[in-house]
Amino acid sequence: MAKPPLSMTPSGWFQVAWSDEIGIGDVHRMTYFGREMVAWRAQSGLLTVMDAYCEHLGAHLGYGGRVEGEVIQCPFHGWQWNHEGRNVCIPYQDRPNRGRRIRTYPVVERNESVYIWHDIEGRQPYFDVPDVFASFDDGTSAADYYPQARLYRPQLELHPQYVLENGVDFAHFKFVHQTPIVPVFTRHDFDEPVSYVDFTITFEGDDGQSIDDVTSGVEAINGGLGVAVTKSWGMVDNRTISAITPVDEHTSDVRFMVYIGRTPGNDSPKAEARAQQFAQDVIDQFLADVNIWQHQRYSDRPALAAAENEGFTAIRKWATQFYPPATASSV
Repeated sequence: MAKPPLSMTPSGWFQVAWSDEIGIGDVHRMTYFGREMVAWRAQSGLLTVMDAYCEHLGAHLGYGGRVEGEVIQCPFHGWQWNHEGRNVCIPYQDRPNRGRRIRTYPVVERNESVYIWHDIEGRQPYFDVPDVFASFDDGTSAADYYPQARLYRPQLELHPQYVLENGVDFAHFKFVHQTPIVPVFTRHDFDEPVSYVDFTITFEGDDGQSIDDVTSGVEAINGGLGVAVTKSWGMVDNRTISAITPVDEHTSDVRFMVYIGRTPGNDSPKAEARAQQFAQDVIDQFLADVNIWQHQRYSDRPALAAAENEGFTAIRKWATQFYPPATASSV
């Protein structure tokens, strides 16, 4: 993939793990935005994400560092650091080093996921992570759905913006996802950092039907460039979460999660098996997109058809707010 003319250090919320990957006392290594990081969970359950290197002599806390109660202890000399990245103990000195601090990141656990706030200018979060249930305000919760099905693909050569642009790309559905007719978008709301896209779509019938006869669709909420949640209606009840997080200047980690709704009064093994198969079908549809994205060259400016111009122009203009000013790009 040619390196896109878009910054790989956008501002926003980005998934760095699933919550159940980091148990009490665990230290989890990871690399995002070109930085080595660790996530660790204190005995209280509090989760911290910080840069990986001890400020003393630079030992990597992910290799031998351990959680001691509410702090993480360096494996090299036993220096201890709290959830704010502050040194609270030097075991061979009667006071800590109050002048040094390890960089920490704002953390939210939602959608069974761990999100960090990334902003190279050091600004605090100015929008929230969408919730795959609560954000749609329809009274549903995870209890109404089968357990989350997951996809993880590390370090693919794609940019987070590709995934968001897919949400306004009505023409690809017929060719990538084999929908019988082209969907119609009923909402493009790009006024705030959290944006909304709704469209009418069907995966059934033939190309002789009219979109006016379709009684199913999708509502999507985009929390910046890093997290998007969707809700289906008029079809098999499903919710999805896509999360694309830059690793370095060329690659991103891709996570995709699916919830399939339970049928009230039917918790039979057969019903659960059908739900698992449908979840895999949804994941396979997402993978069809991934296969395009990871080999795509970002087109700036694109040769848009007239009908595509409004959606692509709106989402690319919206996306510029998340990039450092010197690297922002638009149609």
